Amino acid sequence: MASKLSDIPYSILELATVAKNSSVKDTFDQSLDLAQKAEEMGYSRFWLAEHHNMVSIASSATSVLIGHIAGGTRKIKVGSGGIMLPNHSPLIVAEQFGTLGTLYPNRIDLGLGRAPGTDQVTAQAIRSDRMKSVFKFPEEVKEIQKYFSVENAQEKVRAAVAEGVDVPIYILGSSTDSAHLAAEQGLPYVFASHFAPAQLHQALSIYHNNFKASKFLEEPYTIAGVNIIAADTTAQAERISTSLIKMMLGVMSGNIDYMQAPEDFTNEHREILAHPGFQRMLKYAFIGDPQSVKEKTEAFIKETGVNEVMAVSHIYDHQDRLKSFKIFSEIMKGKI
Repeated sequence: MASKLSDIPYSILELATVAKNSSVKDTFDQSLDLAQKAEEMGYSRFWLAEHHNMVSIASSATSVLIGHIAGGTRKIKVGSGGIMLPNHSPLIVAEQFGTLGTLYPNRIDLGLGRAPGTDQVTAQAIRSDRMKSVFKFPEEVKEIQKYFSVENAQEKVRAAVAEGVDVPIYILGSSTDSAHLAAEQGLPYVFASHFAPAQLHQALSIYHNNFKASKFLEEPYTIAGVNIIAADTTAQAERISTSLIKMMLGVMSGNIDYMQAPEDFTNEHREILAHPGFQRMLKYAFIGDPQSVKEKTEAFIKETGVNEVMAVSHIYDHQDRLKSFKIFSEIMKGKI
């Protein structure tokens, strides 16, 4: 485990959140701007998450958006956090990411998850037989690996654009299930503690205790998500965080809407943040001034021993979001 923050890589998970009175095109432009700024700030990765049937999230065509971001940046790794594999054919995923990996060599990551990334009705509309694929998730991960191998050139079914292309695979999880798979296959493991923190420690323990070295990875490698809302003062950060609070209330109630503008932070907001139901989703929401966010981040890394931190910031104003990620980068560089 790294002894200080400056030894820990730090990355961004982007959902391309659509703000009220904004357009999808505005959102894509801002995502690219954020990725370009993140590259300058020293972030290691810029991942995009697959979600469907949500007006507030525009990253539904994830591989297309990954290409847009990679094409507008120079060196930052760009990838999926993740592609929800049961929604897709493994062959098509291999072809898409083989293409991306060829266009942007050594810069594309393929994070794979098994959740639908949407409600069950929409999941059925995406792929009516997806539950069969859910149960075959381990086999389909191996199938993608096969399509990327040069040996597959001898097979009848090929993803020729993927053969021999270096696109590392990451296993995503929000419970303990995928920890077993990542350990068994010797793959890096990414936990969604930014919205599902309950089983984080158990999942990490399973992964570390059962990890088998592979040709892909010699030692365990873990990444965990945290919500970051940083500003010059705690009062400013708390005000900005009201957009996140309203968004999460919408998720919990099934009334998902565009990202709302912030409002004055009140005792009611404080009570909502402290509510057990809210804590089950946002235990790792680090909201505050630079020093307090630093202390919370240090405690998180010490507590989990993760190799890398992936920050998520649901912030209404683009400039406020850039400022938050700038502060976080300075924290991780040891400048704060």
